[in-house]
Amino acid sequence: MKPGLKLTAAAAFALGAASVLAQTQGVSKNEIVVGSIQDLSGPIAAFGKQVRMGMQLRVDEINEQGGINGRKIKLLVEDAKYDPRNAVLAAQKLVNQDKIFAMVGHIGTAQNMAAMPVQFSKNVLNFYPITAAREMYEPFHKLKYSFAAPYYDMMKIMVPRLVKEKGSKKVCTLYQDDEFGLEVKRGAEDGLKAIGMPLAVETTYKRGATDFASQMQKLASEQCDMVVMGTLIRETIGGIATAKRLNFNPVFIGSAGAYTDLIHKLGGPAMNGFYAAMTVQHPYLDEASQPLRFWANKYKTKFNEDPTVFSVYGYGSIDAFARAASAAGNNLTTESFIKAMDTMKIPPDIFGSAEMTFSPTKRLGSNASRLSQITDGRWKVISEYMR
Repeated sequence: MKPGLKLTAAAAFALGAASVLAQTQGVSKNEIVVGSIQDLSGPIAAFGKQVRMGMQLRVDEINEQGGINGRKIKLLVEDAKYDPRNAVLAAQKLVNQDKIFAMVGHIGTAQNMAAMPVQFSKNVLNFYPITAAREMYEPFHKLKYSFAAPYYDMMKIMVPRLVKEKGSKKVCTLYQDDEFGLEVKRGAEDGLKAIGMPLAVETTYKRGATDFASQMQKLASEQCDMVVMGTLIRETIGGIATAKRLNFNPVFIGSAGAYTDLIHKLGGPAMNGFYAAMTVQHPYLDEASQPLRFWANKYKTKFNEDPTVFSVYGYGSIDAFARAASAAGNNLTTESFIKAMDTMKIPPDIFGSAEMTFSPTKRLGSNASRLSQITDGRWKVISEYMR
């Protein structure tokens, strides 16, 4: 080959490589840009803040260690105020202006569903959303990856188990009138159907509601002895506190959406006895496990706040993303990331999570969950993992 041709071939190769890199949105020679949409000022702002800090802790650790195959992670977070309309606007900014490679740890069911079309139109992954809705992995889409055991599966398993244990005769529900609440209700309904029981009475509330008097009065008048709570933080606290004021004391059970230390911290002794399905342990600073205790105190030192289970969700979402991005190699593209994820096995971690496995046809890491209960103002795990 003549020298001129060699130069031409080398130049063509370089241009081709640059073209591939340019086509991979959010990936440059030194950086991977990821986005996240949180509630930082709406009804579940406490959750969103904790997710963001957990993500930032893992990003900082990775970057301090040199990044992923020489690339540092740049994390951009937008506030959607737990509103699907705002989530669309946030997604448009992150995808079209900030040019993110992936959306990681986006919080909220309706919010993710609103944002995903924006992302998918630009081949942007929806990775480890902070919601346990089935829509996060169904119907199948190559850009969806979910870690959270579905609210539906949790309640389908846990409600009949608790009914048998408590001898409950009339199971009712209070749920948020959206896809999150409906998934909790549907799971409970189908679980009860399997043991020949109906979901006797349904009551709902609108997202952001603060008054639950009419709902609890109705459930009390119906003499419900178990109430399935399709609720988050303040709705769980407000609903149970209202019931206690009415001397209405059924068994209350919620999903992982209500598994947070804020329930007992803000709700006080009235929350004792509340059950919730969960997948990872709350990281108390005095936890018996030394690795978990060390992590919790590291988080506290960095942010001057106690970590919560939502801090763990954020931390885990970035950790899993980094595993796949690292396995994808130096030429990180959406396709190489997907190829890495589709053979990924993530072992149980210090937070007590179940093993996660993915494949070309499996986009949910695990559907296993456990049951926890607030006892003496603290969450205690009371069951093994169940599917």
